[in-house]
Amino acid sequence: MSTLSARDQHYLQQAIALSLEARRQGRHPFAALVVAGDGRVLAQAINDSMPPGNPTRHAERVAAAQASRVADAATLAAATLYSSAEPCAMCAGAVYWCGIGRVVYALSETRLLALTGQHPENPTLALPCRQVLACGQRRIEVLGPALEDAAAQAHDGFWQG
Repeated sequence: MSTLSARDQHYLQQAIALSLEARRQGRHPFAALVVAGDGRVLAQAINDSMPPGNPTRHAERVAAAQASRVADAATLAAATLYSSAEPCAMCAGAVYWCGIGRVVYALSETRLLALTGQHPENPTLALPCRQVLACGQRRIEVLGPALEDAAAQAHDGFWQG
């Protein structure tokens, strides 16, 4: 994995902070933001998939969709989605279809599974986002996992009991 730039670390830490906020709100502790190449935050979202919510309202998918409504294709191609956890296959597909050029994530799906176990509200989908995105016709750079210990804090104890 490539080394994260100071900018990548900053926005990834911001995604992790948002995941902690999601937990404080009683939501699943996931968050994402989309940042344009010039540093403008195009969109940010926290998970909103707690029952009876919509289980497709993952933070990454919501942020990607919001960004695609406010930015043109060239801006999205130069943008990065920062996520507190590795995007699932659905969210990786959203990144692809919205035309976002980079993904930087903190917590790997493998580490997330170790934290969630068999919790029925988070049945992990063991399909790495790199693998999903590699199947597309355009290249999307993926960096991660990074800052996993910091990202895991939002999940510590959340999925038990």
